[in-house]
Amino acid sequence: MTNQLEQLYQQVILDHARSAHGRGLAVADAVGHAHGESHQVNPTCGDEVTLRVDLSSSGTGGVAVVDEVSWEGQGCSISQASLSVLTDLVTGRSADEAEQLGETFRALMASQGKGLDESLEDELGDATAFTGVSQFPARIKCALLGWAALRDALAKAGAASATSAPQTQDLPKEDA
Repeated sequence: MTNQLEQLYQQVILDHARSAHGRGLAVADAVGHAHGESHQVNPTCGDEVTLRVDLSSSGTGGVAVVDEVSWEGQGCSISQASLSVLTDLVTGRSADEAEQLGETFRALMASQGKGLDESLEDELGDATAFTGVSQFPARIKCALLGWAALRDALAKAGAASATSAPQTQDLPKEDA
């Protein structure tokens, strides 16, 4: 990755951390909508988030669509920016698409700074800014915190299988 691209990615992360999208828990009161909420903590650094997802049914197939993602949390710039980017990426998408984006982001975090192929990175949009983060195991947990909360909230809303709900072991372990 070029130095210029790294600087651009750092700026994207800082911009999202400073002006985080989705911050502030919305009231889950829409009639006919499914709601899920998850509280996740990164015990390594103390970052934490409570994320709420609001889903509606779309079309004749009743596909669950993410109408709104809201969250409240505290932590480092990486965790806060990742939550902001997540909010932008999954709002308006089906729950299945949201989960697939989560899988793609988890693959990015496993890339050790190498990134993904261009088509997958195009799907991730601003989330590709976290490519450099994937070189630092302790920071990967920060970037994945919101995605773990989303997966759990979708499961609690009935939009994802409970077996895909995050467990503590889903977060990468730090190198000793």
